[in-house]
Amino acid sequence: MRGFDTKAKKDARPDLVEHSMKELQHLNKYFKKYKWKLILGFFIVLVARIFAILTPKFSGDMIKYVENYIKEGGDLSQLKQQLLMTLFLLLGAALLSAFFTFLMRQMFIVVSRYMEADLKNEVYDQYQNLSLNFYKKNRTGDLMNRISEDVSKVRMYLGPAIMYGVTTVILFATVIPYMLYTAPELTLYVLIPLPILSVAIYQLSRLIHKRSTIVQQYLSHLSTYTQESFSGIGVIKAYGIEPQTYENFEKLSETNKEKNLDLVKVQAFFFPLMIALIGVSNLLVIYIGGKKYIDGSIPDLGVIVEFLIYVNMLTWPVASVGWITSLVQQAEASQKRINEFLKEKPEVVNKTEANTPVTGSIKFDNVSFTYDDTNITALKDVSFEVKNGETLAIIGKTGSGKSTILELIGRLYDTTTGAIQIDQTPIDQLNLKDLRTAIGYVPQEAFLFSDSIKENIKFGNNQASDEEVIQAAKNAVVHKNIVDFSKGYDTILGERGITLSGGQKQRVSIARAIIKDPQILLFDDSLSAVDTETEEEILANLKRIAANKTTILVSHRISSAKNADKIIILEEGQIIQRGTHNELIAQPGYYQELYRKQLDEKEME
Repeated sequence: MRGFDTKAKKDARPDLVEHSMKELQHLNKYFKKYKWKLILGFFIVLVARIFAILTPKFSGDMIKYVENYIKEGGDLSQLKQQLLMTLFLLLGAALLSAFFTFLMRQMFIVVSRYMEADLKNEVYDQYQNLSLNFYKKNRTGDLMNRISEDVSKVRMYLGPAIMYGVTTVILFATVIPYMLYTAPELTLYVLIPLPILSVAIYQLSRLIHKRSTIVQQYLSHLSTYTQESFSGIGVIKAYGIEPQTYENFEKLSETNKEKNLDLVKVQAFFFPLMIALIGVSNLLVIYIGGKKYIDGSIPDLGVIVEFLIYVNMLTWPVASVGWITSLVQQAEASQKRINEFLKEKPEVVNKTEANTPVTGSIKFDNVSFTYDDTNITALKDVSFEVKNGETLAIIGKTGSGKSTILELIGRLYDTTTGAIQIDQTPIDQLNLKDLRTAIGYVPQEAFLFSDSIKENIKFGNNQASDEEVIQAAKNAVVHKNIVDFSKGYDTILGERGITLSGGQKQRVSIARAIIKDPQILLFDDSLSAVDTETEEEILANLKRIAANKTTILVSHRISSAKNADKIIILEEGQIIQRGTHNELIAQPGYYQELYRKQLDEKEME
């Protein structure tokens, strides 16, 4: 597995169109899914354009009626009747064109939103499937970027780019033939600036895209710095480095402002360039058309009016060709990154769909494990067995492999060598959902969500009643702390549970595991931030709750391990001691030394 490329986005070149479409082929399944809506949208565009091109014709007819009346005279009432009838036709065509244009936008834009939602769901589903190792190798911000910015750029291709592309094709296919039929030479003259406009807009769009990418990068730097400053505000104040922090922020902000100004200066050319070339086209219509009218090549002034309207009507579609090309390039770059991510295969896969209930016995047989991101061997030929209802305590120095054992039991990783059995069944032959449903896991670093305390506890069982939530909190010895808050269990926690102290976060996490009522309880040094008195109360509750459950408790404290049925001591990934508390304190070694040290510390308190 490899990390994704997070360098600046490179502009796609025209010679990469074929490659671009290849990357975007992943979206064909969504086009197929919504094909009938898109086909209907195509016909709606066709109808909308037909009514749109009638409005210049009716406008030209009105000028022709007035011109004929001036030249030839006639009945004024008949002229009024002709003008009134044509005006109603013009108004009707304009209203119908507007109505079908509204339907067109509803069809294409709404469908693009459906596709965007489907693609986001696909990406998020992939997030859920990928193994923990993947997240160690990729930055959270980069992963978030794929489901937000990249998907949004792809939606611009799915919606506006396709909608305006279809509109442009249909408009050209209907308007230009009519113009050529009406006045071929004039048509060729007035169309000359339009390709120039399209190429200019294309080049301008590429430059805008390039500078927009730079702006996004600096905005990301600024946002990251701001977020870290807010998260670490306690450290900043404690070290008194507010001026230095502000100075760094000011530098980032100034750079960000300069990059935004560079972008705005380029964007400022967009509409003036369009208006200038529209003006050139209009001048050509008036000048060339006027000469043709004078020499009799054009029969009436109405044709010139029609051409003026048609030129203005064609201007945005022509300009949009460059814009659409830029959108496709951006979508291709984004879809390429999404495709790379979607092609990633999870290292841990569910090998069976059959239900495999778990009762809780665990056996490690010569298990070794090496983290491939660091190449650190965390476990070396580790073997032990825990029967259903027993408690195993694991003690060892930092980095000895204690947490790795818990991660392997939850099958967050697969072993490098050796085998793990749950209920005499190889762990990889169990239904992954059934296995993890049977486990209540309290990680070393308690993670709480930005929600209420009650909802954080109910994360272990979203069907739990309020009474069950309170009982779980009491068993975790955190109930008294919670009720002291002004909003009690409805207190909203800050990001990562920052509202609570370290010990409170650990106890809420324990309550979350307890309320799940699992067959296996895994505690990864989850009492390190509580005092010994609270620890003893929690352990007494856990002993009662876990009477028929398999419990594995990782700790640095002898007090947490002494009542376990079995204790193993890890050092550099190997078991160096094993036995009960009484057996181990009688043996010279790490456990006895730790016991005496902690006993002396307790006596000194």
